Amino acid sequence: MSAPVDLVFAAPRRGKPPRHLADLSSDERREALVALGEPAYRARQLSTHYFGRYLDDTAEMTDLPQASRDRIGDGLFPPLLTPVRTLTADAGATVKTVWRLFDGALVESVLMRYPGRVTMCVSSQAGCGMACPFCATGQAGLTRNLSAAEIVGQVVAGSRLLASGEVAGGPGRISNVVFMGMGEPLANYRTVISAVRRLTDPVPDGLGMSQRGVTVSTVGLVPRIRQLTEEGLSVTLALSLHAPDDELRDELVPVNTRWKVAEVLDAAWAYAEQTKRRVSIEYALIRDINDQAWRADLLGEKLAGHLVHVNLIPLNPTPGSKWTASRPEDEREFVRRLEAHGVPVTVRDTRGQEIDGACGQLAAKEA
Repeated sequence: MSAPVDLVFAAPRRGKPPRHLADLSSDERREALVALGEPAYRARQLSTHYFGRYLDDTAEMTDLPQASRDRIGDGLFPPLLTPVRTLTADAGATVKTVWRLFDGALVESVLMRYPGRVTMCVSSQAGCGMACPFCATGQAGLTRNLSAAEIVGQVVAGSRLLASGEVAGGPGRISNVVFMGMGEPLANYRTVISAVRRLTDPVPDGLGMSQRGVTVSTVGLVPRIRQLTEEGLSVTLALSLHAPDDELRDELVPVNTRWKVAEVLDAAWAYAEQTKRRVSIEYALIRDINDQAWRADLLGEKLAGHLVHVNLIPLNPTPGSKWTASRPEDEREFVRRLEAHGVPVTVRDTRGQEIDGACGQLAAKEA
């Protein structure tokens, strides 16, 4: 009998992050305030400050009694994310931040402004245990899972930056969140689902984002994909496939030795059938490794006729890696062959390459 996936990919035991308002449901917030000696109605005040105004310093919450501010700050607003380094690219439209967590672990988030939308890429783990050899985060190994508040806090920090007009293009709001930063989101399943609900609950209970604006990625943890299918959410599932054949995918995505391509795709199609949401197939194009024309045809054959979209990603190579981006002509041929199979495909607009844009690069330098 195989071990449960949570045991196979369990995070190392470390100190638990302190409790934060964003870890709690609405009812739990009221209970926490009563336990602090405060009236339960303050839960709505605090939620409005945090999720509606992006405040996390009780000294700025002037509708709270002076005597309550320190107590509430200590009990519900502990410092979770400390910026270590922030870099900008794309004329200020891309902002990448390395955060130091309470225990010294490092994670990254990236805010990317495009015409008509703003996307925030967040981390769900410090490091990653999936060991994909072309990924900077995978090379670092897994440190620990993030808490829901540590995940949500990345988006709140980005929202604060954007609302203040500090991002090129003027004040705005985050419209999309992608769980494509450091970590395998479905290996931190319960916490990621809690974070998604904080992001999408109406203000002031959460940030009020549309579930359709949230994308949760996975390398293919089949039991968790099936569990996500039953959550009643309408988030986009992004499957990091990277190879259409088991022989190569076993090397590029080691979890494939546990759940093969056919089983992973079956789980993805079940998600699409249940949610009526198009599955995004993430495919990093790696020169002379997975970018051959025959692999494009094989991928097209496996995907044709399904509710799917392929997102081709020109690889942003990590320092010292043997893996590098495909030649432009090979990329174009890959696109042509997928389109010939009737599969919708786009090539990702790569952002932040001059600021160590590949996930994990900047944190690795800081470490």
